[in-house]
Amino acid sequence: MCQLLGMNCNVPTDICFSFEGFHVRGGLTDHHRDGWGIAFFEGRGCRVFLDSKATIESPVAELVRRYPIHSTNVIAHIRKATQGRIAVENSHPFQRELWGRYWIFAHNGNLENYWPVLSGQYRPVGETDSERAFCHILDSLRRVFPEGRPHDEAIFGELQRLSPEIGRHGVFNYLLSDGDALYAYCSTNLHFITRKAPFSHAHLVDQDVTVDFSEVTTPNDRVTVIATLPLTDNEAWTKLHENQLVLFRDGEAVTGI
Repeated sequence: MCQLLGMNCNVPTDICFSFEGFHVRGGLTDHHRDGWGIAFFEGRGCRVFLDSKATIESPVAELVRRYPIHSTNVIAHIRKATQGRIAVENSHPFQRELWGRYWIFAHNGNLENYWPVLSGQYRPVGETDSERAFCHILDSLRRVFPEGRPHDEAIFGELQRLSPEIGRHGVFNYLLSDGDALYAYCSTNLHFITRKAPFSHAHLVDQDVTVDFSEVTTPNDRVTVIATLPLTDNEAWTKLHENQLVLFRDGEAVTGI
């Protein structure tokens, strides 16, 4: 299956440390070699980098490793293809507009015999079940809230209704964000950790790399990292339960915990 990585913060933060451990799972410490992507929100804008190459071979991944982009919401994905050929259009995360905002989505899992009826407002470009699910989610949100973006908790409520329905077709772990909040849904495997003062050292699972967060943060910073599997081996990560949806805002879980 694929690997997910997300970050939600109360101040713009770079994801270099987490990405250093995450990117080697794309063909070195794990077998996910079928493309990858990452999206960084910056105000109302969003930088999206996609590649059909494995992360350990991708010049784009090397750029991201060396370029400390600061963002309050980040979603990344390493692909192990189940549906759809290896191609940029089938690489996550996917991006669409809703209510005048960019929305970013990445999925880990496989949805079998999943062909939702779509309105035509959102259409898949590639061939993946994941992109079909994203289009279905946005279709549903637009239909339920036609007047514009509601508050985060209302979106949470609709996602809480919709996600298990989609998940009946198979494994459906996902990350979703519009830059204001980040929604994480667990079908099988999804973990998170919230870092805040007092900050300490963290050591990566996949590489012998350690960082002292007290040297690169302020006492007011809050940063939550979400990943399919924990990225560090000396911190206490929280595993989400089956069919658990969590809303993260300003660097912490605010709904669903």
